[in-house]
Amino acid sequence: MRFARLIKIAWVIQRFGLDEFILGHERFRWLRGLVRFLMFWRKLEAPRAVRLRLAMEALGPIFVKFGQVLSTRRDLLPTDIADELAKLQDQVPPFPSPQVEEILQRNFPQGYRQVFREFDLTPVASASVAQVHLAVLHDGTEAAVKVLRPGIEAVIANDLALLQVAAGLVETLWAEGRRLKPRQVVAEFQRHLYDELDLMREAANCSQLRRNFEHSPLLQVPEVYWDYCSSEVMVMERMHGIPISQVDRLKAQGIDIPLLARAGVEIFFTQVFRDGFFHADMHPGNIFVGEDGRYIALDFGIMGTLTEVDKNYLAQNFIAFFRRDYKRVAQAHVEAGWVPRETRVEEFEAAIRTVCEPIFARPLKEISFGKLLVRLFQVARRFNVEVQPQLVLLQKTLLNIEGLGRQLDPDLDLWKTAKPFLERWMDEQVGARALVRHLREESTRWPALLPQLPRLAHRALVQAADPPMPGQLARLLEEQKRQSRRLAWVALLLTALLGLQLAAFFYL
Repeated sequence: MRFARLIKIAWVIQRFGLDEFILGHERFRWLRGLVRFLMFWRKLEAPRAVRLRLAMEALGPIFVKFGQVLSTRRDLLPTDIADELAKLQDQVPPFPSPQVEEILQRNFPQGYRQVFREFDLTPVASASVAQVHLAVLHDGTEAAVKVLRPGIEAVIANDLALLQVAAGLVETLWAEGRRLKPRQVVAEFQRHLYDELDLMREAANCSQLRRNFEHSPLLQVPEVYWDYCSSEVMVMERMHGIPISQVDRLKAQGIDIPLLARAGVEIFFTQVFRDGFFHADMHPGNIFVGEDGRYIALDFGIMGTLTEVDKNYLAQNFIAFFRRDYKRVAQAHVEAGWVPRETRVEEFEAAIRTVCEPIFARPLKEISFGKLLVRLFQVARRFNVEVQPQLVLLQKTLLNIEGLGRQLDPDLDLWKTAKPFLERWMDEQVGARALVRHLREESTRWPALLPQLPRLAHRALVQAADPPMPGQLARLLEEQKRQSRRLAWVALLLTALLGLQLAAFFYL
């Protein structure tokens, strides 16, 4: 199956003439005549951008998702290619209506017409893994119904197998392959991609994000109608809005575009640092804007999560970066083990400063992120910076956010917008408010802990009173002193904690 898939990829490349992208480089100029001679029968009348999009659609969901990410990076791509790849966001060819009815019938044995008063078999959006239909429940509630593509699991399994083989070759044949951890990155991508194939999991993600942003003035998330959901079908509230890519319509609606761009940055950082649970597929096809100017999130198949350690590490790096404290950025990388311990912090700091200093105080339209990424990769190679697979989704989402911000408001100052939010978040994590919050969280455990203190103290005293053996006398005496000191500190600490808890209770 893998060999057959590899043959198909090669066939699609030559069918759509994608070899032109490689032969366009001067290094391969000598091959152009030979390829034209061998492929004399091939007629390539469609523009190159159209052929690239069609090739990605023919190759399946993984390639479609790659195209979706690329479509947001207009600073890295020619305009014609970026415009054409944008169609991959919600205009992938749909699967036939009879297959839709077959899936619905399998998931609603009583008949899907008994569940829906109205059901439009023509999809309103079609993506790489599923497509969306509009429907009306029997009580008149408008709904959006997401239906999984039939047979998609086998296609994804074959593509992932090829990616794993390619990752192994990269590690084996390339000197720096191990540092980039391609196999771990593929494994991380595989885990999230398989999660996307279970629409019950997506429904749970949607429900969690809706709860996190309940009553939010910035973001709306649809309600899930759990009675009608399964692993192949997800039924949720229908949301009305304008696709975020249609900036002219948003302006005609009276939406404040610069304010909208800043709100998008705040939503992202809120998801990452407040909740540690973020929408990791934020391309324009998944984001709408409501009449009230709030964002509307759609498609919750890929969600990222971060541990408290990850969040604190990232926040320290971001804040140090925004403050241009490059030494702290370098030290944080060393402390986290992302670079070897023997790395000279001063040299690493100088390299980071050289890359980052030119982009500060500039709007997005004046920053070439293509050149920035190239220089960052050069620094990473020089100092053996290891790729962190658990942060791959976050890095991908950051690219999406930056691409959206550039599309909405090229004058957006990303650094100025994000810095106050992160400083406020860090103050809540390490300041007085954080202490009060942690005390309130831990107070539920104190009723179980306090009654045990006398028994623990008695046990320690009894053990200390037992006559020691001559050879162990010095060691046991020292241990007794340590235990006494521990008990004293525990008692003192508990007294202080109780006092703080009472103060926080009366203060709040």
